[in-house]
Amino acid sequence: MTARNTISDVARAAGVSIKTVSRVLNKERYVRSDTREKVEAAMAALAFSPSLAARALAGKRSHQIALIYDNHSPYYIHAIQEGVWARCREGGVRLLAQPADVASPTIAAEVGGLIDETHVDGIILSSPVTDCPAVLAELERRKIPFVRISPGTNHALTSSVFMDDVGAADDMTTHLINTGHRTIGFIMGHPNHMASEQRLFGYRRALDRSGIPYEPGLVKPGEFDFASGAKAAEELLALPNPPTAIFASNDDMAAGVLTVAHAKGISIPSELSVAGFDDTPLAQLVWPPLTTIRQPTRDLAHAAASLLFEKVDSVEHRRLQHELVIRASTVSA
Repeated sequence: MTARNTISDVARAAGVSIKTVSRVLNKERYVRSDTREKVEAAMAALAFSPSLAARALAGKRSHQIALIYDNHSPYYIHAIQEGVWARCREGGVRLLAQPADVASPTIAAEVGGLIDETHVDGIILSSPVTDCPAVLAELERRKIPFVRISPGTNHALTSSVFMDDVGAADDMTTHLINTGHRTIGFIMGHPNHMASEQRLFGYRRALDRSGIPYEPGLVKPGEFDFASGAKAAEELLALPNPPTAIFASNDDMAAGVLTVAHAKGISIPSELSVAGFDDTPLAQLVWPPLTTIRQPTRDLAHAAASLLFEKVDSVEHRRLQHELVIRASTVSA
């Protein structure tokens, strides 16, 4: 077996000290560009791959971060993981993706165990873990850096990235109103997510601004999954005065609405307009393609990792823009 090249071999080949090689590996700023290039060239020539364990012992860092999430939409979670992983790859950091259950009474201990076992340098929290009091308290107690994606509470606690869920839901509801709809059903997201209430508020705000009375019977609970969207659609379409449009709080639930409508022989969009939220790949796989809100999910995750890596001393919040994407599932009533 060929012996693995070490940091000493790289230093010897580049004609620099081991400490200089370490500085290049840790991406420290105060290294001359020509020196950095020599070290990187030596690493490439030797096919050198630094040992995370060795780097952790030398610099008291593991060069690993953890993403903790609890979400019922596989498309959303894939985009979150992809965004964080892309930023980790740019920074030479390993990503550990850890699912969690915010309803679990042992979630704080589970998060603590993850930190103890992996010695991660920082953590990114995705909704709804981002607002879980037990997790926030545990991370604060341990003084470990963390960044939150789309928090709904304690905004001054730590840095975060987010989009305007209220404004996005308002934009979608306004689109449906502008195309002639006055009876608009709404399917809420999972009750553990702060975004669910924010999107409901945006829906109500658009109705109010247009002088359309809010009808609680047109609002149904959901859980951000296909099944809950289908169940809500069954209930809405069974009403004596069913809606002419249904706005679901994510694309998975909107797909459930489409399936129920097709089964009932309801023509989309001439008899019922359907809208979603997120613009996941699913939005263009269903028929007809979904009108939806394009949430910059991958970019949110990438920005969260950037904030974590930058180690900004002050709390910083970065807001990313959403986009209303109009496709064939909506039309004038």
